Parts: sequence; structure tokens; C-alpha cells
Amino acid sequence: MIRSSSSPRAAGDRNAVAFDTTTAEAAARDTEAQTGQGMAAGRSGVGMESGAVAGRYTHLSALPLDIVGLLAAGHHPGAGAVVLFSGEVRDNNKGNPVDCLEYEAYEPMAEKMIAGILTEARAKWALKAAIAVHRTGRLAIGETAVVVITAAAHREEAYAANRYIIDRIKHEAPIWKCEHFVDGMAVWGNNCGCHEKTGNVMKPIYQSDE
Repeated sequence: MIRSSSSPRAAGDRNAVAFDTTTAEAAARDTEAQTGQGMAAGRSGVGMESGAVAGRYTHLSALPLDIVGLLAAGHHPGAGAVVLFSGEVRDNNKGNPVDCLEYEAYEPMAEKMIAGILTEARAKWALKAAIAVHRTGRLAIGETAVVVITAAAHREEAYAANRYIIDRIKHEAPIWKCEHFVDGMAVWGNNCGCHEKTGNVMKPIYQSDE
């Protein structure tokens, strides 16, 4: 954890680009052109994993997340269970009042890593849909910082995959969080607290039972 007003963000393009419903449609069209599977495939989450589309990021957003639109993209006729996780900004951390959060990311690498995590989860749990979008920028109390949606034939797979995806994103993706406290202190750190549960900074929570 870094107590500093300066961001630890790696060098790179600083312009995060917003995810919105048109991005989902563009991704779906891109998938259709390459695979011939049509809009249904894009809506099942395939298009959401295709990476940057027309210069816009799929898994990072500088604007508020459209949870309803993302959930709509997560439905699939072969899925009996759809799980949505929404990570939100709370008003305190360990008893200290929080004013807001700020996220920065090395966008090109974060985009590729999140896409890779989704691809692995899809294969491991035979998911019908796998969607993840993380915010960047400053977020007020109550705003959604990250959304993960998984759809599978059964709830066990959908739940397990969802937890796996969010844990890996928080541990691996180059996304940094700054907590702005009410007293004026700003604390930069990484986006993961795995070590608090595993007791080892090198061991992520998704490997704690292995």
C-alpha cells in the first residue's frame, strides 16, 4: 500500500475509453464477420471477449457501467444459471470514512489479460457467457467499480467461474486503486487483498485451496 498523491500507474496510453451498449453491438458484429455465428453468438459473450473493437476497449470503461445492458448480453438459451457480481464503492475501509475511489489501469495489458481470464474460465466451466468490465477514473460512493457475469448450464459452474474471474482480475490485471478518505488522505495500492487471506503476497486467493 502506498500513501501518496501520485499514481503508481505504469506508463502507457492514459485514455481509457468507455464501454457502452454500442460497444457490445460492435463486438458482436466483429464476431459475426469472423465466425459467421451471428448476433446470438455475440450476445452469449463471445463478442465481449474479442478485445478492442474499432479502437475502443471492451473490458475497461471510463463511464458508469450499464449493468442492465451487460446482464442482457449475458443471457443464453443453453444457460440455466446466470450469475452477476457487482463490486461497488463503499463508504468506509477498516473504520475509516471513504470519500471516493479512483482507478487507473495500463489499458492495453489489462484488456488482454481480462480477455484471457474470460477465455480460460469459459473453457474450464463450459460457460455459455463470460463478461467482465472494470471502471477507470474517479468513482463516488455507491458506484459500480467492476461487473462480472457468467452463464452456465448449472449454478455450481456459474458461481465458481464468477468467483474465479473476479479474483484473478483483482490479483493479476494491471489496475490500481486509490482510496480518497474524508480526512484528505489518499492511499494508492494494488487492486487485490489476497495476501490478507492467504498469508502470502505471492499466493492468490483462487489457489488457497490447492
